[in-house]
Amino acid sequence: MFIWIIRALLVIIIPFFSWLQISRDIKSVFIGLAIAAVIIGIELLITMVPLDTLVAAGIGVVLGFIVGHLIEYGIFSLGNLTLSEIIEKYSILIKLVMMFLGLLVAVKKKQEVDLLDKNILSPGSKNSGQQPNIVDTSVIIDGRISDICATKFLSGLLIIPQFVLDELQKLADSSDANKRIRARRGLEILHKLQGDPNVTVKIYEKDYPALKDVDAKLVVLAKDLDGVVLTTDFNLNKIATLQGVTVLNVNDLANALKPIYLPGETMIVYVVKEGKEHDQGVGYLDDGTMVVVEDGKKFIGRKMEVIVTSALQTSAGRMIFTRPR
Repeated sequence: MFIWIIRALLVIIIPFFSWLQISRDIKSVFIGLAIAAVIIGIELLITMVPLDTLVAAGIGVVLGFIVGHLIEYGIFSLGNLTLSEIIEKYSILIKLVMMFLGLLVAVKKKQEVDLLDKNILSPGSKNSGQQPNIVDTSVIIDGRISDICATKFLSGLLIIPQFVLDELQKLADSSDANKRIRARRGLEILHKLQGDPNVTVKIYEKDYPALKDVDAKLVVLAKDLDGVVLTTDFNLNKIATLQGVTVLNVNDLANALKPIYLPGETMIVYVVKEGKEHDQGVGYLDDGTMVVVEDGKKFIGRKMEVIVTSALQTSAGRMIFTRPR
């Protein structure tokens, strides 16, 4: 309501002062109304544009004006009369062009500038010198990233690309109930991360329309920002590593924290099913580690003591090979 009162006063006051200052006729009143309409139009435009975009545009215009002035000064300093006359003739046009270019560049690049931490120049800044962490869809759906951030093992800036959010939204609207539930849980995890005061989360809007695959976009974005990729996707892990991009695989972290069983040690395992090889049995530890038991088929449905013979570690998980004691 207040803003409408201000607008009404603007429509009344500016034509009145225009009538007083310009000329006391109907023409000056129309000029005042036109000025009021322009001001209201600018005000409506400003309300639709985010504040950071307005600030970036303002800085771009100022810098463009300065660059245009420096170009003129540099050409006048050369002492060439012909060039000086041309520059003097088109001085306003040159400044307008540079201001417009400055505005466009500032608005287009503001997202990248926003990635810089506001305290990056301050000594001892907590994010200074750290690479941004670019989050993959699989990590969001997995959910363990929230627990990792809560324990402060993961520090620095978390970047959620807009194309990852789009993929997550598609999964949340999927006809597959399982995918839909996991994606919606992922959206809840993102909301939780944004509310964590110890985590800085930024939505990055830059896209790569020429690339259709989200994994390829993540790799290119990581190269552009000199960041690391957070994922649980085995294939993305391999592709990114081959292209020189650092990958933090949550599964690798989880596997590294699992208990180490050396050859010769014993454990108790519950054999739940038959293995792929002849007479093999398969069981699982509490943390999900697969235990393959040689000659364990006959023990299916029972607990047994086994001796570790070897272990196999991969990004997909850990397998322990054993034999009955």
